[in-house]
Amino acid sequence: MLQSDAYLARLGLAKPVPHTLKGLQTLQAAHLHAIPFENLDPLLGIVPDLDLGAIQTKMLKQGRGGYCFEQNALFGCALREWGFAAEPLLARVRNGAPHGGARSHQAWIVAIESKEYLADVGFGGAGSIAPLRISTETTQDTPSGAYRISHDDTTNETVLDKMSGTGWFSLFSFDRIEVAPVDFEAANHLCATWDKAPFRTNLMMARHLPSGRISLFNRAFREAGQTRMIDTLKEFETILTNRFGLTLPAGMATAAWQRIKDQPTGR
Repeated sequence: MLQSDAYLARLGLAKPVPHTLKGLQTLQAAHLHAIPFENLDPLLGIVPDLDLGAIQTKMLKQGRGGYCFEQNALFGCALREWGFAAEPLLARVRNGAPHGGARSHQAWIVAIESKEYLADVGFGGAGSIAPLRISTETTQDTPSGAYRISHDDTTNETVLDKMSGTGWFSLFSFDRIEVAPVDFEAANHLCATWDKAPFRTNLMMARHLPSGRISLFNRAFREAGQTRMIDTLKEFETILTNRFGLTLPAGMATAAWQRIKDQPTGR
């Protein structure tokens, strides 16, 4: 069961949102503003616990963030408890490629007044701060950029693209195959332990602030279109706590710094 009061307090909302498009927009933006994407646990050899109680303890009591399976589990619980018709999906991350990899990203399809929207608070890349209408290929402008949802005839998948400086850039793709909780458990374990997944060796963080999205890839901190390198543990701890708003257990920032200080900073 959702700890509604704690979730609302973390998001800075006074009450549950109505199950309308406006309510969905408000909830998604509030979540992305308040709870950062971060993969500190997999980076440090910990497989995230997808039990709802454990997720709520981590995010709502301990002041942490999480990656897609944690973020969207919490978000999806709120959607369903607050009256939204929400269907989970497992997507394949593309990151500009013509085909996706393993099914490693969780998101939601939310139906409102016979229209379907892609709702997602757990994509570590440049995802949308707003839910996106699915059954149209028209460009959709949001505060975080321009997006489109198109159909890939080759793979028979739906693709989410974002407009970049060089044109459309594919983020991830999905189909409507039914997924069960065990599928997310398996994908979570794969992402946290597989040597071909990025989460064990690279730190990835993102947060949507009112001024725009900020991100961190290992030591490369990006804000307002500018990237700078973090060179000291002290600066690293300050970024995590002040810019990403994390509360971390003693020693976690130091352990993470030891893992990333010599890692590549490009993506």
